Amino acid sequence: MEYNIGTADRAVRLAVGGLLAALGGASLAGALETGPLVGVLALLVGAVLIGTALTRVCLVYRVLGIDTADAR
Repeated sequence: MEYNIGTADRAVRLAVGGLLAALGGASLAGALETGPLVGVLALLVGAVLIGTALTRVCLVYRVLGIDTADAR
């Protein structure tokens, strides 16, 4: 599969995904009073962002025809 996520996009996804995953984990552990649903959603979205950053492939980008990958 061809990459469609560029370097800057990848860095942002890793940073935001890591932050969301940490907030979701903290919420589920009871450190934040946001509730378990918010914690699970934040953890899930964070995991998806980290996963797409690591694989450099975003299926939503593919469907929409978006390609932020560096010049080939």
